[in-house]
Parts: sequence; C-alpha cells; structure tokens
Amino acid sequence: QVQLVESGGGLVQAGDSLKLSCTASGRTDSRNAMGWFRQAPGKEREFVAAISWSIGYTWYRDSMKGRFTISRDNAKNTVYLQMSSLKPEDAAIYYCAAARIAVPGEQWTNWDYWGQGTQVTVSS
Repeated sequence: QVQLVESGGGLVQAGDSLKLSCTASGRTDSRNAMGWFRQAPGKEREFVAAISWSIGYTWYRDSMKGRFTISRDNAKNTVYLQMSSLKPEDAAIYYCAAARIAVPGEQWTNWDYWGQGTQVTVSS
C-alpha cells in the first residue's frame, strides 16, 4: 500500500498562486505515477495533472495548461502542484493520487491510491 498526505490548501483570492504538496510513504516502489485530481461540490472528480515518476513525463488537463505546473522531488517522495492565476472555478477539494503504472491517463478509475484531499477556496 501507498499512503498519500496532501498539504498546502487554503483560502486565496482570484489571481493568487498556491502550491500543493503530496508526500508518499509505504510501498513507494509500487508507485510509478503521481497526480492530482479535484472535485467541486456537485461535480465529478476531474483530472488536473500527473507525472510519471521515473522519467518525469508530465501531462495536464487542457484547461490547466499554462496555469498549473506539476513537479516532483524524488528524494522526498513528494509531488507538487503549483497553481497560478487562480479563478473561483478552481475552488475544489484537490486529491493526490498514485498509480502502479507509469502513464495511467486521466480516468480516476485507473489510479490506485488516494489521499484524503486538501481544500482550495478561491474568493472573487
């Protein structure tokens, strides 16, 4: 099993930046990708960004390109999501996820491990 703990959420104003962190522990040798999803009230969980752990290949939801950046720190087993120019519609619970395969894609059902989530609120 892989345990994931997110941090960094909070209340910001529109246009601000925020950086989320997620640290993995446990059987991290089975983790080959890490990513972020988000879920707003009344909406389905949606893919945000992900990174293949060994090669650093990244992919993003189209609407996040240019505003969000995913990165990793191998030594710390931590993945980051740098969010800039935040909009009220970015408000959601942001979930960290890990997968056993290197490129699990954007379907949340392809991901194996989940954190508890961290709340991001954006005021207009």
